[in-house]
Amino acid sequence: MKRFVAGPCVIESAELLDTVAARLVEINERLGVDIIFKASFDKANRTSLSSYRGVGMEKGLQMLSDVKSKWGLKLCTDIHESHQAAPVGEVVDVVQIPAFLCRQTDLLVAAAKTGKIVNIKKAQFLSGEDMLYPYEKAMKSGAKEVWLTERGNMYGYNNLVVDFRNIADMLKIAPTVVMDCTHSVQRPGGGGGKTSGNREFVPAMALAAKAFGANGFFFEVHPDPDKGMSDGPNMLYLNDLEGVIKSLL
Repeated sequence: MKRFVAGPCVIESAELLDTVAARLVEINERLGVDIIFKASFDKANRTSLSSYRGVGMEKGLQMLSDVKSKWGLKLCTDIHESHQAAPVGEVVDVVQIPAFLCRQTDLLVAAAKTGKIVNIKKAQFLSGEDMLYPYEKAMKSGAKEVWLTERGNMYGYNNLVVDFRNIADMLKIAPTVVMDCTHSVQRPGGGGGKTSGNREFVPAMALAAKAFGANGFFFEVHPDPDKGMSDGPNMLYLNDLEGVIKSLL
């Protein structure tokens, strides 16, 4: 079974969430898949202090809850601090750990104690084999199940490279390994105080990950990525998502 997670990088407005959710429901029905809706209520690791972070946890969780009740979609969002885990776990189906924080023991334990699926993104400075230890922290702390996500490694300044062997290595640890097809094409901090990226490589990243055995795929999508308030250069156009998913089925 292939897992799909998609949505805008950050919550910008209720209108954006509805636009994306409506399209995901259409794709689910046409392709017989079960895309999980993802959006962040807070982007706590933006490059610049002046960058847009989101609507905050309380408002953001209410907006995500509205998406679930209106559209019937499962939800995923990320946490950055341990105290966020419990309230987030009451709303979402998948609690996500950002890559930079995947070794934070208290954060992993708190996420696991929600009893929900925990998706741990592999840090840009770790190998696939290194993810055994974050995986064990979460599993031994009560997570329903744990997914591991590949999102590239730092390659000099302002660049990432994906070593697809990490997918095979992580499949020896966890039954579900997700390819983050959009964050892996980032140019971190390479946009003059913000992150740039190359969204044209997203479809190929997904197919290459499939060839290496990935059974989950993560896409940040937006109706107009160039106007997106976070990660626009590497987000996929919402209209292109269905074609990319078709290529993976």
